[in-house]
Amino acid sequence: MDLADVALFCSIVTTGSLSAAGRASGHSPMAVSRRLAALEAELGVRLLHRTTRAVALTADGETFLPFARTMIAAREAAAAAFVERHEGLSGVLRVTAPNRIGRALVVPLAVRLMAENPLLQVDLTLSDRIVDIVASGIDVALRVATLQASDLVAVRLADNPRILCAAPGYLAVHGRPARLADLDGHACLTLHAMEAWPFTRDGKPLARRVGGRLAANSVDAVREACLAGAGLALLTYWDVAQDLAEETLVALSLSDAEPERLAIWAVLPSRQHRPARVRHFLDALRAELSRTPTVAEPAGANRPPAAEVG
Repeated sequence: MDLADVALFCSIVTTGSLSAAGRASGHSPMAVSRRLAALEAELGVRLLHRTTRAVALTADGETFLPFARTMIAAREAAAAAFVERHEGLSGVLRVTAPNRIGRALVVPLAVRLMAENPLLQVDLTLSDRIVDIVASGIDVALRVATLQASDLVAVRLADNPRILCAAPGYLAVHGRPARLADLDGHACLTLHAMEAWPFTRDGKPLARRVGGRLAANSVDAVREACLAGAGLALLTYWDVAQDLAEETLVALSLSDAEPERLAIWAVLPSRQHRPARVRHFLDALRAELSRTPTVAEPAGANRPPAAEVG
């Protein structure tokens, strides 16, 4: 099997067309079509449905795609191992992360890694939505939400508890909530994706519906409104760590409930063929997350990461 043809197949899936894959690889659309046909003939299956405007994976193509990406990743890892020994990290590191954590942590780290490794490229997708990392060819996905069972590999990097917080100006006018029931008397800034605020009481989950005049579809929007004194927000620690350190936001505690405890996870497509750039990125990110915070955190934060799961 010609790995160049396999790589071209992966490129067609990623770019969405034969012509775009041809432009990326320096081949004409006709040459791309011939090489794809040769790969299909060798496998004895049709991998893609072609029309004049688009391509789509067949069922056999869906089955072959993860194998194809594994083969290409293995080839790149083998080649990179020798380059990295002499010239540092190389290749393209593809990462997806939530918007706020991506800007606060991943972007500065990516800039530093590229400065230290001139052959390294970073392709970063910031989105608060869950990205299909296998279909998108992502190396690492950072996730905060509770993970669902899957065939992917998850590596716990650090605790990331939810923090009930507000701006000092808001608290000066409206006071601090002391108990869960006190939230009813406050303006609560909510996210569309979170119908109720998650807490725990005596170790058991507790969902509390809250009300307010502002709801948004992004963490950034809720954070900005909270900073402006519009109400209380329930965000994760790393969403507001800098704000807490600068005292532009204040962390609040309730006597009868604790906000849900989450973690930052690195989700990977496979245990195998993990390039050096991915391993180095995870080590550097874990070190960044485990640094001594500038504000007090809930007990147990930044515990050593657990073993891989998935």
